[in-house]
Amino acid sequence: MLWELSAGELARMVRDKEISAAELVRAHLARVEAFDPLLNCFTDRLFERARREAEIVDARVAAGEDVGALAGVPIAVKNLFDVEGIATRAGSKIFRDAPPARADAPVLARLVEAGAACLGALNMDEFAYGFVTENEHDGVTRNPHDVSRVAGGSSGGSAAAVAAGLVAVSLGSDTNGSIRLPAGLSGVFGLKPTYGRVDRAGTFPFVDSFDHLGPFARSAEDLRLVYDLIQDSDPPGEVPEIGRVAILNDWFEENAEPEILAAVADVAKGLGAQERVSLPEARRARAAAFCITAFEGGQLHKQNLVDRPGDFDPATRPRLIAGALQPGETILRAQRFRAWFREQAKQVFDRFDLLLAPATPCTAPLVGQTTMRVNGKDVALRPNLGIYTQPISFIGLPVVCVPVTTGVLPRGVQIIAAAGQERRALAAAAALERDGVVRAPVARLG
Repeated sequence: MLWELSAGELARMVRDKEISAAELVRAHLARVEAFDPLLNCFTDRLFERARREAEIVDARVAAGEDVGALAGVPIAVKNLFDVEGIATRAGSKIFRDAPPARADAPVLARLVEAGAACLGALNMDEFAYGFVTENEHDGVTRNPHDVSRVAGGSSGGSAAAVAAGLVAVSLGSDTNGSIRLPAGLSGVFGLKPTYGRVDRAGTFPFVDSFDHLGPFARSAEDLRLVYDLIQDSDPPGEVPEIGRVAILNDWFEENAEPEILAAVADVAKGLGAQERVSLPEARRARAAAFCITAFEGGQLHKQNLVDRPGDFDPATRPRLIAGALQPGETILRAQRFRAWFREQAKQVFDRFDLLLAPATPCTAPLVGQTTMRVNGKDVALRPNLGIYTQPISFIGLPVVCVPVTTGVLPRGVQIIAAAGQERRALAAAAALERDGVVRAPVARLG
């Protein structure tokens, strides 16, 4: 079952001539053809491109050349990344007829240079504004572990494709939780690096001051492997000690279902974490993140909201309009609070090296579900799935989302590190995986 192996193992097999890159790609293309009609991960299939890239890898292997850390590994990217030859739509109808990208985004180009074969572009919420990947234009991406449920968003296609074994790794983006939510709901590993760590050139923005790029994978080691390929400023070295770990309480426990808190407890036990700590005013941080998100997103799309309102997803349009109409004083206050909140987080990290929190308040919702239960009240589903991720994005901290898959549905736990400390969070994820606390099995579809 080639699609059950890690990216690192697949690349080793290609380099050692145990299998050709062409065979590896062919097996994954067949799996896409078999299961993507059910899941709807791909918006663009680039099978001929993938075959060409595999042939190049095989020729280099035959010539005795170094073919890279991802030799022959099948990958795909969220459709807000530039992919040469297709339009960068960002999940929208408005950009459906845009000129095709003339080159790959730099981060995609790096993976291809390392031997990867790009199978295509993946579904997302329109303009990355959502947590469910129920897209009016491109359809719903379904959760591979239960196709009656959503995969999460906005990088839902990226997470589901990895969870289903359609690709070994993928790339997505995270503004307010769009890597961590689908990783948690779909049962894979996801990394949101420190803000600014990964070059965003060649990608369509949502909120410039919040946007991050990062990978999805089925192992912590694959996550590290891709991270090393797409960033420059964090040179590999000795694996850092995990250090002192605490569980975030207050806001990060108030609205979670019991099974979500149980997943956090499992991860905490695996890392020897017993202490609890508060991140002061996390509730206000989430509210301020909402204000800035809506404002920046609304300003970015203001002209199209005037000229082409009917071409927006109905779930996106009113939120962008409301955001664009916010008074400047609100945004100024939110930005001032952001600076204060960043200082509070630094003080917490003076005491602890890693913090734990749920990725979502619940397991994957049903497709079409519009409300969720919070503190005994029904609240709107889409804006509230990110209640635990938004305060962390607000100040750009690095997070690894790890999957706890011992229950009926996957549950995600955030491992949060201080700015620039991705490797500490990755080390914790690797230790948990080694000890069997977290894992990302390929979903059983056939």
